[in-house]
Parts: sequence; structure tokens; C-alpha cells
Amino acid sequence: MLAKHLLPLIAVLLCACASSESRVDYDPLEPLNRAVYKFNDVLDRAILKPVAKGYKFVVPSVMRKGVTNFSFNLRTPRSAINNFLQGKPRRGFDDIARFLVNSTFGIGGLIDIASARGFEQYDEDFGQTFAVWGVPQGPYVVLPLLGPRTMRHAVAVPFNYASDPLFYYENASVRDKLWVLRTINLRSRLLKAEELIGESKDRYITIRESYLQNRNYDIHDGDPPEDDDFYDDFCDEDSEDEGDDCD
Repeated sequence: MLAKHLLPLIAVLLCACASSESRVDYDPLEPLNRAVYKFNDVLDRAILKPVAKGYKFVVPSVMRKGVTNFSFNLRTPRSAINNFLQGKPRRGFDDIARFLVNSTFGIGGLIDIASARGFEQYDEDFGQTFAVWGVPQGPYVVLPLLGPRTMRHAVAVPFNYASDPLFYYENASVRDKLWVLRTINLRSRLLKAEELIGESKDRYITIRESYLQNRNYDIHDGDPPEDDDFYDDFCDEDSEDEGDDCD
């Protein structure tokens, strides 16, 4: 029932930009995206990155791991909802089992007991669900503070926040501090990955391509379809050089 009402609305929001979309890196908003990227980068370098480095230096790894486990545990109900909406009931029930086990025996999720007991970890969100429902991807966008998204993923942001149990915690002071802690912990985990793009000539392009590839990987549960355009181009070149028939 939820899909019946939401899908037409989101499709209307995306149809204009989807009509001309032909590539996975469709980026007609690049000038605006680059401006927002620069704003985010300045803010990150001035505040978030130094804080994340300090957090990683001061907080022991076992405590940082606990914060990571806690964050993943709070995302598990969202994953369960989306697994059910995507027609994956077994995964949905696995998510529920993980959440119950970790929230009780794992001290609110600080310890990942469920993984040790063989429960696989999933991380589905509403952007992935919209993709399964057939909502077009739309162009690549960079959101202030939130960073890279596709238009489809951007539209899903409010749904993702609304499915976070912390969103409904009434003590705003504690809730906001936990959100800040989760953000700093996430940024600290990205420090090592950031080294991989440190030597990039164009960090914007590198981040865009990395995000879109990983997003496609997640949407298809680790088994994305082959890029037909790539193979068509390869076959055309190969045929010209060697006279082979790729059919």
C-alpha cells in the first residue's frame, strides 16, 4: 500500500531529468554540484575532519567499534522495512532478529552479538527500495552537508531519517549528542578511505564515480548487471582491430 502511493509521487519528481539520462554518471548539475562540493569540503577541512582525527586519536579503537556497532544497530529497523518493501522477507526477518539480539544481549547494540551467531548484516535504505520499484535514478547531486547522492537517493533522505529509531527519542539533548557522535565516528572511519583519493587530479570526479559505482553495487545486492554500453564499445573496437564478431 505504501509503494502504491509513494511511487507515483517520486516518479513525477524525477521524470523530467530521467528522460534525458543515458549514463550512470549523468551530471547535468555539475557546476552547481561543484560549488556545493567546495562548500562541503571547506566545512569538512575546517571542522569535521580535525574533530574526527582528534576523536580517532583520543578514543580507543574498542570504544569506536562500539559506536560503529551502535550506529549500525539503529539502522537495522530501516533495513528490515526496506527488505520487506523490496520483496525480501527472509532478509527482513533476519534484520529483525539482529536488532533484537544486539539490542538485548549486545547492550543496546554496542556489541555485535548477532554476527557472531551467524546473522548476516544488511543495510537497505529507501533509495534502494525506490530503485527496486522502478523509480528513475535522476541526475547526480551534491547536497549541502550530506554530500553525494542521486536525485532518487536525495528524495529518499526524509524517509531514511524518519525510519531511524533515534528520530523518535524524546530527549532532544541526548538525541542530538548521539547524532553528532555518530557523524564524527563515521567521518573518522572515512579517513583511511580518503587517502585513496588524496592524489586524484579531480577529487570531485573521483568521489562522484566512486559513489555511483558503490550505489549501483548496493542496489543490486553486490551483483550489478553488466554495462552493455561498455561491452558494445569494446566489441566495436575489437571488431575493427581483429575482425571478430562479438555476437
